[in-house]
Amino acid sequence: MAAELHVELVAADRNVWSGEATLVVARTTSGDIGVMPGHQPLLGVLESGPVTIRTSEGGTVVAAVHGGFISFADNKLSLLAEIAELADEIDVQRAERALERAKSDADAAAERRADVRLRAVTGH
Repeated sequence: MAAELHVELVAADRNVWSGEATLVVARTTSGDIGVMPGHQPLLGVLESGPVTIRTSEGGTVVAAVHGGFISFADNKLSLLAEIAELADEIDVQRAERALERAKSDADAAAERRADVRLRAVTGH
């Protein structure tokens, strides 16, 4: 079994993150899933939620992901998202304003997106 897996996190408009990792945790329609090197092949549908990547160097990369697919085979994990933002790219004040605006507009989808962005930044 390999000690790391290759990860590609891609949004519709760009390659968000690529590198080697020891663990990736993502939310799918079947629940949260953790993928480590040597995992059985899988194909799933991503739910909106934070994706946590434990890098081979011991760091952590967190991204807010909104929809898409996850696939794993041959120690290669692909996360193909409709929208994905790295936590360090997210403007917290802007995300908080978006969450309040979505709540006042009763826009559940926008509220969920804003909540996911804030959880990716804060880790909650």
